[in-house]
Amino acid sequence: MFPELTRDDVFRIETARLWLRWPRAADVPAFARLAADADVAKMTACLQPPFGVSEAQDFVIGARRVNVAGEGMVLAVTPRQDPSAFLGIVGVQAAGPDKLALGYWLGRPHWGQGLMREGIVAVLDMAFVLSQATRIETPATPVDSPAATVLARVGFPPAGADGRSGISRRDWLTLRADAAGRIARPQTAA
Repeated sequence: MFPELTRDDVFRIETARLWLRWPRAADVPAFARLAADADVAKMTACLQPPFGVSEAQDFVIGARRVNVAGEGMVLAVTPRQDPSAFLGIVGVQAAGPDKLALGYWLGRPHWGQGLMREGIVAVLDMAFVLSQATRIETPATPVDSPAATVLARVGFPPAGADGRSGISRRDWLTLRADAAGRIARPQTAA
């Protein structure tokens, strides 16, 4: 689904404040510490307690495997001024021949700064540019949760009865054209 450009661990996306790069073994201690927070875990299906170092290692290995295979683009969220610091994860993975599933989480110390919104926008921009996906869907998100607020700020329509939402390529491109100039466009480096 994703081209060779994204299948090498030097691939990254830069935004005004973030450097989104492949997760790596050095991220495991911070990953495990941040993901062990019960409030973080309840926002995402992929961080089920108890979550520790072993689970963080498995996640990093799995994310790298998905990236190498071109089946997704799963990236560590890091501050642009310190790309070795781990803040969370944002990515998309194949969910069908022309559909991607969005996954994301951010450590609690970094909530409320607009970082996840910035990361999601950059990943969705790149996903629609680099893949043939026609739709990106969200995980089930509790109504009135911080995760639902982030999705609304990104531009996803309200979730359905199952807590899921999605956006088509056409709607995303229209939304982004309307927001041109207000959100820094991501840059890639390989």
